[in-house]
Amino acid sequence: MNDPTGAPLMLSISGARGIVGESMTPAVAERFAAAFGSYLRETTGRADPVFCLGRDSRPSGERLGAAVADALGSVGGRVVDLGVVTTPSVAVMVDALGAVGGLVVTASHNPLPWNGLKCLLAGGVAPPPDEMQRIIDRFTAAGAAPSGARSAPLQRDDSAHERHVARVLDHVDPGPVRVAGFTVLLDSVNGAGGAPGRMLLERLGCAVVHENGEPTGDFAHPPEPTEANLAQVAPLVAARGAAAGFAQDPDADRLAIIDERGTYIGEECTLVLAAKRLLDREGGGPLVVNLSTSRMIDDLAARYPGASVLRTPVGEANVAAAMQAAGALVGGEGNGGVIFPPVCRVRDSLTAMALVLELMAAEGRPLSAIVADLPRYHMIKHSFRLQAGGEAAPAAAIQRVVSRFADRKLNTEDGVRADFDDGWIHLRPSNTEPIVRLIVEAETPQRARALLDEVAAAAGLV
Repeated sequence: MNDPTGAPLMLSISGARGIVGESMTPAVAERFAAAFGSYLRETTGRADPVFCLGRDSRPSGERLGAAVADALGSVGGRVVDLGVVTTPSVAVMVDALGAVGGLVVTASHNPLPWNGLKCLLAGGVAPPPDEMQRIIDRFTAAGAAPSGARSAPLQRDDSAHERHVARVLDHVDPGPVRVAGFTVLLDSVNGAGGAPGRMLLERLGCAVVHENGEPTGDFAHPPEPTEANLAQVAPLVAARGAAAGFAQDPDADRLAIIDERGTYIGEECTLVLAAKRLLDREGGGPLVVNLSTSRMIDDLAARYPGASVLRTPVGEANVAAAMQAAGALVGGEGNGGVIFPPVCRVRDSLTAMALVLELMAAEGRPLSAIVADLPRYHMIKHSFRLQAGGEAAPAAAIQRVVSRFADRKLNTEDGVRADFDDGWIHLRPSNTEPIVRLIVEAETPQRARALLDEVAAAAGLV
């Protein structure tokens, strides 16, 4: 969906995202929030529903958040304003306060010109695809923003950080971490994760070297925690004598990790390390990941009797729904997102940090040594930007890849994934940007590059 300026408004299982002042304006945010709020009021039958509202640190968030509060109030809701908080903190608060849902004003890892809205249902879980589609349909069918007056004054609650950290500490073993006395570098990219991230680490007995900790929204580097974007941060881990480096994205639902040598070990290892600690601690059980997640998780599960891996389309709502159905121990996505239901049912960088530190304390070895024992592959993530008016391009590209690899094991639930003996590929349209994502993984860099080139050519994307 585009506005008249041609700026994209991305509507998907991840909510709504657009360019501030163009496709994402207070009027758009108000309409979307009204659609969300009225849908939940009707489906829950609650005459006086409570909604939690949070935002990341982007400067545009305050104005968009005010529009959201007005909209939720206009449909009869009582709005609890949490301020600048992480997405998983909002999920914790939705659950703790018994709210019917929550909205987070955030564009997560997208660059600063973007902002958006993430939806949470009762219990703090992202809406499954069918419910998210009904919310989107209601939004797209709506006319002007609601004109009703807010039914109740805005309530303020500043306890989100404290409640979130307390939940994490309730579900890890902090004693050995405190004894270890780790020094940890935390890069919060001037987002929402700085305050609760530092609070958690200090309560775990860590000495914290905090980079980009102020929630100014003026991101010190591109906000997605990739190797390229952390090139200036990674060497600081070794320079400051830290045992590990943790890098959050602006709403702190994703975590990338740097080892004590200053080597970026990546987002893909985050879930594997967290899962390893839980498998060591709890024994085997179902793990749920998306189709774009590394085979490392399959290899790890194979080491534990009773462990198994289920895969879903990309999107934490898909993962969370499958986790609930399977009674999964842990789940998440290879983008650095760990979902541990006892804390919350969305991706959570705080939980990920705590589990990795618990693993390090239990193993008594440097992080680099622990990672060296994990199965490793070579992954390449590449994006192809879509041309204006090219909405049909992803479907055509995907079909060409399906035809090219028809003799392989294929999964077409989300774009197309093809599996080979020595690797796999996944081509799909992004939920959050006007791009097509191609991920390949193989046993060698050469094979990964060859697969990337072969798929891009087959898809007609070169």
